[in-house]
Amino acid sequence: MKKVFVAVALYSCMVLSSKGQSLLGDVACVYITTTDLDSSAAVYQKLGFEITGTNTFPSPWMQLSDGSLLIMLRKDPQPYIGLTYYSDAADSIAAKLEAAGIRFTQKPREGDAIWRYYFKTPDRFNIMLATNLGGFKQPRGLTMATMNPTDFSVDEKYPNRLCGVFGEFCHPVSNLDSTILYWTKLGFTVKYHTSSVYPHAILTDGLMIIGLHQTDHFNYPAITYFGKNIPEKTALLKQKGLTAFSESGGRYNQVLTTWEQQHFFIFSIGL
Repeated sequence: MKKVFVAVALYSCMVLSSKGQSLLGDVACVYITTTDLDSSAAVYQKLGFEITGTNTFPSPWMQLSDGSLLIMLRKDPQPYIGLTYYSDAADSIAAKLEAAGIRFTQKPREGDAIWRYYFKTPDRFNIMLATNLGGFKQPRGLTMATMNPTDFSVDEKYPNRLCGVFGEFCHPVSNLDSTILYWTKLGFTVKYHTSSVYPHAILTDGLMIIGLHQTDHFNYPAITYFGKNIPEKTALLKQKGLTAFSESGGRYNQVLTTWEQQHFFIFSIGL
């Protein structure tokens, strides 16, 4: 995955704008199913996240945040990792997406406590729309979209002192240009795009930052954080009991795999 590291250096020079609005909803999160809520939550707490909500309706769930990124854990034996949007207008949003040619793989059924609309991008990346019965709020902490670039070199300025700053929820794509066209239908705007050396793009809708990487160096969605002093951060996380690390082009770029198979890229910035 050495080419992924090249993208990090390019991204570190960017300044993104964030409008705080989205076509897909009012709140965006990374959505992960788990068979053991407590065990999963413990992993993300060790990564600098705090539990911000929990309930047993309509099934047990926990919500965690580090102030910048929201993670939803739901107890469910069926493995699932994806991007979820919450809105009080999920039905009308779904109707607009269908009119734009988006095909849903699963729609709500009569009697469902929470209405969920599932669909996949051409690259099989999971996205869900759901009614916001929990009154969830979007975190407003700093991300790579809003952090002052002059603070990138100051470790104390990173919102998540254990991982750095949230940069992107990324996944590999087979054709970057056609995938970008698909994401623009979803209300995303391209903030960076290059087709040379390592084709990739960074997009945002004001709530989530998505990284599209035309590569065969990884084959899964990954939550990406950037920061300084990555070897020291990794050592501290290992002391906390997180050991499933591997290197991506050297010790300054680390990949952590949680037991639900969510991948975290914890990459050095500015190298």
